[in-house]
Amino acid sequence: MNGRHLLDRPGARSYIAACVLSAACHGRPAPLVPEPLAPVPPDSVTAWVGATGPTRPTALRFRWRYRNERRSGGGRGTARVAPPDSLRVDWAAVLGLASGAAVVVGDSLQWADPKDDYRSSGGPAVQLVWTALGVVRPPRAGAAVSGGRDSTRALWRFVEQRDTLDFRLRSAAPRTLEAEWRREGHLMARSRTLLGPAGLPSSVRIDVPERSARFELTFVGVDSAATFAPALWRSRR
Repeated sequence: MNGRHLLDRPGARSYIAACVLSAACHGRPAPLVPEPLAPVPPDSVTAWVGATGPTRPTALRFRWRYRNERRSGGGRGTARVAPPDSLRVDWAAVLGLASGAAVVVGDSLQWADPKDDYRSSGGPAVQLVWTALGVVRPPRAGAAVSGGRDSTRALWRFVEQRDTLDFRLRSAAPRTLEAEWRREGHLMARSRTLLGPAGLPSSVRIDVPERSARFELTFVGVDSAATFAPALWRSRR
């Protein structure tokens, strides 16, 4: 089965995707993981990431809100997760003023509607969307991986060419999964997911400093017995 992802819409100028996928930040806020981490074999990450997110096909219903210095908006949506690597997100703004859908498999965007508003085809931006749903995808081939853990948290860092992805999973209550994407040292986006029962997300905040933008999700329903028709992954309708 193949999975799907999350996109946005003309006019609203990408309430959703613009926040995570079209950002470029030129500031230098304090890093999520300031301490150096010891190199670890990429295979050592497999067991850790496999324990994050839904373990069976799951539909997550959410309310969303986006705001920056010039505009704000909100609405509802559904994320359908088909482990281990597939995601589809459908969303709509209030009053039906905008809507969209997208599918992601692994760290690659398969399709999006409307496609003209989606500027990123995969990589770190897609990883942050997965992380927002409580899922950490394995590092891509060739990435330098480092990490560490203690009794209250696990830390991981994936470095590939210009991009650095840091993750911090806190096991103490309240459980949180945080992620940060930097490109050549510049902060692109940062997410914080509050985890509820079974490791599923209960709320998410994604910040893009350069745009003074914030995107928030509040999850309002879970269907852990969901079944997905094959056609769901092929097109919006």
